[in-house]
Amino acid sequence: PPMPPPPGAPTARILFLTDLHWDRRYAPGSAATCPDPLCCRGAPYDGPGAAGFWGTYGKCDLPLHTIDALLAQLSNASRFAAAYWTGDIPAHDVWQQSRGDQLQALRTVTALLRTRLGGLRVFPAVGNHEATPVNAFPPPYVRGNQSAAWLYDAMAEAWQGWLPPAALHTLRAGGFYTAQVWPGLRLVSLNMNFCSQANFWLLINATDPAGQLQWLMGVLADAERDGEKVHIIGHIPPAHCLRSWSWNYYRIVSRFEGTIAAQFFGHTHLDEFELFYDEETLSRPVSIAFVAPSVTTYINLNPGYRVYKVAGSYPGSSHAVLDHETFILNLTEANAAPLGTPPRWQRLYSAREAYGLPAAFPADWDLLVRRLQDDERLFQRFWFHLHKGHPPREPCGGPCKAALLCALRSGRSADPALCQPLRPALPFLRIQELWRQRQLC
Repeated sequence: PPMPPPPGAPTARILFLTDLHWDRRYAPGSAATCPDPLCCRGAPYDGPGAAGFWGTYGKCDLPLHTIDALLAQLSNASRFAAAYWTGDIPAHDVWQQSRGDQLQALRTVTALLRTRLGGLRVFPAVGNHEATPVNAFPPPYVRGNQSAAWLYDAMAEAWQGWLPPAALHTLRAGGFYTAQVWPGLRLVSLNMNFCSQANFWLLINATDPAGQLQWLMGVLADAERDGEKVHIIGHIPPAHCLRSWSWNYYRIVSRFEGTIAAQFFGHTHLDEFELFYDEETLSRPVSIAFVAPSVTTYINLNPGYRVYKVAGSYPGSSHAVLDHETFILNLTEANAAPLGTPPRWQRLYSAREAYGLPAAFPADWDLLVRRLQDDERLFQRFWFHLHKGHPPREPCGGPCKAALLCALRSGRSADPALCQPLRPALPFLRIQELWRQRQLC
């Protein structure tokens, strides 16, 4: 089991950004409610419910100046050892996007990160919204105009200052790569679109369409041999994947539990996690996939980002997550301030402080799920944080709570056994139905 670092051991802070969803047509003062899947764009709107300058609660993404304001107040980027950025750059106007639009979003936001974060090294991952049509990621053996080469080549070009040549090679081939973060710590960036339930290309082969899992096992075996620890980043969390891929990934995490120090994902726009247990008994927590909240407001959320505190570089370091902090922009407050006032990003909470965790290892999060069953006050705090400080008006009753706690225990998809220890028991088909209702992306 991972051990807390000795007193005085170095720690490192990692900036984590996901789901920026820049809407280049966002228009302050436009209608915040509309019949389209994405609002806050178009002509000025007279009346209540107009789009705010910094963002809007509703079916809206973000203007570039809000993303810039987030990065600007991180101007002292030397406080961070690295940044992980897990994709979804373009907006949700998926019905009107072209390849040119997606490449413009990629280049514009990458340039903004470079400008604002200075020399900080950024490790990106590919989101499901980067392609057009959305979610369409053909396997690497699809060639010609239907292939994803137009996207991966542009990513390799945009990110070449951050990644070594070997990483750029596999990025061009399949949208995934590995690179060293610092001595003793290796990063693996997975292209989770090769497990996506919405990627119809996987009807050809859903097991390991790009050979990515096979490649991952090779990287982890080499890291194990060399005494390295590994951080895995990706966009779509493993439990949201196709069943065959998800269960094979769960097996890999179980096999390399001593090598995989942490897992980081996004995609759901909410602040949650997925636990992994040993395959034999499904009772001993072996890993945790942190699912960080989105930068975008979509839907009805405050903008947010995450900072992870991890064990630093020293002999015998676990490189494990020791704590994390979530920061938000309170839109009500920001939009009410006089125009020209810089928005005030604030710390929403720290995980260990808010939940009384002795550490932030998998066993601590497993114990938290058990506590959330019986401690209603603690659960309401978790529900508040889940939605970045702007929860829905409708409270989370019994079935909702059972489905959420089940999701926190589920590191692999469609496995009712993971939720059997929970009370109250809810039929798994009903749980899956509730999960589908809250999927945003």
